[in-house]
Amino acid sequence: MNKALIIAKREYRAAVRTKGFILGILLLPLFMGGGLIVFTLFKDKVDLNDKRIAVIDNSGLFGDYLTGAAESWNSNNVLDENGNKTGPYYYFEIMQQDLDDGQRQKLELSNRIRSKELHAFVQIGGNVLHPQPGDDQSRILYYAENAALDNTRNWFSNMINSRIRELRLKELGIEQEEITDLFYWVNAESMSLVSVDTKTGVVTEASTTNELQTILVPYILLLLMFMMLMMSAVPLLTAVMEEKSERIAEVLLGSVTPWQFMTGKIIGSLGVSLTTSVIYIIGAVFTLNRINMSDVIPYHVIPWFFIYMLLNILMVGSIMAALGAICNDSKDAQAMQFPAMLPIILPLFLMMPVILNPLGNLAVGFSLFPLWTPMLMLLRLSTSVTIPVWQQVVGLIGVTLFTLLCVWAGARIFRSAIILQGTRPDVKTLFKYITKG
Repeated sequence: MNKALIIAKREYRAAVRTKGFILGILLLPLFMGGGLIVFTLFKDKVDLNDKRIAVIDNSGLFGDYLTGAAESWNSNNVLDENGNKTGPYYYFEIMQQDLDDGQRQKLELSNRIRSKELHAFVQIGGNVLHPQPGDDQSRILYYAENAALDNTRNWFSNMINSRIRELRLKELGIEQEEITDLFYWVNAESMSLVSVDTKTGVVTEASTTNELQTILVPYILLLLMFMMLMMSAVPLLTAVMEEKSERIAEVLLGSVTPWQFMTGKIIGSLGVSLTTSVIYIIGAVFTLNRINMSDVIPYHVIPWFFIYMLLNILMVGSIMAALGAICNDSKDAQAMQFPAMLPIILPLFLMMPVILNPLGNLAVGFSLFPLWTPMLMLLRLSTSVTIPVWQQVVGLIGVTLFTLLCVWAGARIFRSAIILQGTRPDVKTLFKYITKG
């Protein structure tokens, strides 16, 4: 075991003393949260470009209203007290539908949008005041180059629906001012559960939660686990292949056993992952405490993170080292790498369904599958939902036994294939290595 630790020390020092490791420590947070940072920085940025919108009003009810609403908006909502522009000007071009060739009219308007003469055009059905299901004339159609994500569409929709409501009230002989409360919408606020402080015994009031906070913590922990695998366990495939192809392995095996050789490389990779993750977690805890957001830190999940990361790197590292031992050159390694990485990547596609329903059959089933337990069980534990203890115990036992199986099988393949040159072993031969050595 002492020789394995010597190899592990060599692997660890070779990794952490490089400029690439330091650069990775600095850049990894940007890769993990760069999109969220950019979103936070630019979420309040408003498109200030003026919007000219053509409106085909088949109902004949909204032309004057839209023109007047745009004039009121442009006069009162675009410039602040210092004369700085805070939003776009809106201009409406009211049109009649071409009854002879409506499609040609829409094509011409679409071409005007493509040439940037218009921002969008809208077709208002003739029956929107009293719509009927399935009736094309009961629809409002918004045409633009990026209609689904266009904020102007939401602005227009709110304005036109306010006018429709006013017209319906007038038909009933009711003034809108008389029934203001009827349209006052009260949202149900999302709150955490009331709890008891374990130190003082005082009942702690629930706090307000939001979607970003609920998703952010599980997202970061899962991505950190994934990045640790990509930094330490996955590269073992290429590293072992290179040492085999360059005959370095043969030299080392003159003084150490194959088991010590493989164990040392895996422990070295584990040390790199522990160093990196400890730096990030301590940095995150310190930062969140400094900005008074310590309540979002899942302290109860941090031990689980390190337990699952340890098992995951041992499991995946053993598999990658064994696969590297059966490769003879870089072509073999490239052909092997993507199929080997695919099972590691799949949990990322299950992230949102698991976060949205941590107690659902899909989340429970996949999190108890040993290969994915470290990532998906960690994801479930980091949500605000209480995971049944039996599932945590079964998951931990299952992944521990599976990790031992992977280490045992990987070691037998590694021992049999590390010094063999020539044709890459097939599945039947690998099975023979595992069963008979």
